[in-house]
Amino acid sequence: MTAVAVIFWIAIGLIAYTHAGYGLLLRALTAVRSRREPAALTEPPSVTLIVAAHNEGEVIAEKVQNMLALDYPGDRLELIVASDGSDDGTAHARDGVTVLDLPRRGKVPAQDAAADVAAGKILAFSDANAFWDTYALRELVRRFGDPDVGYVCGQLAYLAPDGSNQEGAYWRYENWVRELESRIGSVTAGNGAIYAVRREAYMRLDPRTSHDLSFPFNMVKRGWRAVYEPGARAVERPVPSIEGEFRRKRRMMSHAWPTVLGGGMLNPRGYGLTYGLEILSHRALRYATPFLHVAALVANVVLLGEGWVYTVTLAGQLALLLAAALAPLNRRSRVLALCRYYVLMTASLGAGLWDALRHGTTATWERERERPS
Repeated sequence: MTAVAVIFWIAIGLIAYTHAGYGLLLRALTAVRSRREPAALTEPPSVTLIVAAHNEGEVIAEKVQNMLALDYPGDRLELIVASDGSDDGTAHARDGVTVLDLPRRGKVPAQDAAADVAAGKILAFSDANAFWDTYALRELVRRFGDPDVGYVCGQLAYLAPDGSNQEGAYWRYENWVRELESRIGSVTAGNGAIYAVRREAYMRLDPRTSHDLSFPFNMVKRGWRAVYEPGARAVERPVPSIEGEFRRKRRMMSHAWPTVLGGGMLNPRGYGLTYGLEILSHRALRYATPFLHVAALVANVVLLGEGWVYTVTLAGQLALLLAAALAPLNRRSRVLALCRYYVLMTASLGAGLWDALRHGTTATWERERERPS
């Protein structure tokens, strides 16, 4: 086998492993490991629920009502809206909620400012456009009955996974993988819609990054577990087009790459064998996917004429790209939409790296809103 053929099959194998094989491996590992149930809490701990928001005037009132409707003892729940330089009414005073009117510095500094004044033993966080089920906070907090747990993320679902946006399918798969990771150890990432952390485990991060990606692996390095609780549910309205999701994920990845490359994620010190495998499989290889695809395509072109199998594999790769290109012409086709979603989301990983290297990464960003056609 030539060196080019080795490169091709390694690239193809790693792509298949990170997207499918890893989940199957986790499923096999959970079959031989018993699930550890959290100890029951003797009484609900005090919780501060924090929402950092910049110009979320369209949804913040609805979000506040959602927070006030949570089934949790009122004398043990504090609500804080940390307005990050908003100028659209987000920082208006609201009954039952502490509002911090902060200068524009970014989401992480706004969360830090709220954590500084929070009274709760548990710090819970959400986004302004994410709405929690009534019992979500109770489900989230109960996992802290395990004294080893420092971080808990809940389950995020989307209101309109109707075929026009494949994010719903993506998150169903991600949530399945996170549940398996949680059963055998710790998750490798969370989401900003619904999560909580013990006060003593809270960390101040590089403001260019996010809690979503940085908290879980840093918790593990410090001896905590970072777990997933599917019973703690939140819903969010997705950007209504795949192109909008591409822009959103590109922006997110420009903030993620500093954590991946220089923030300690790839440093295995502090990881056990299982968690190191999780980081390699779910983070390092997943983020390397666009570069693996390029390597596979280039190697495949070079290998044409070396056997019929390379003709078939090249046809498959080109068919995927063609399907992605044709999807806007037939928006009713779920197959074409899924192909376009995969190609654009994979490309967003590389585009985010390009943005981070070319322009650097700022602490602030705007939430992606669909642009008028």
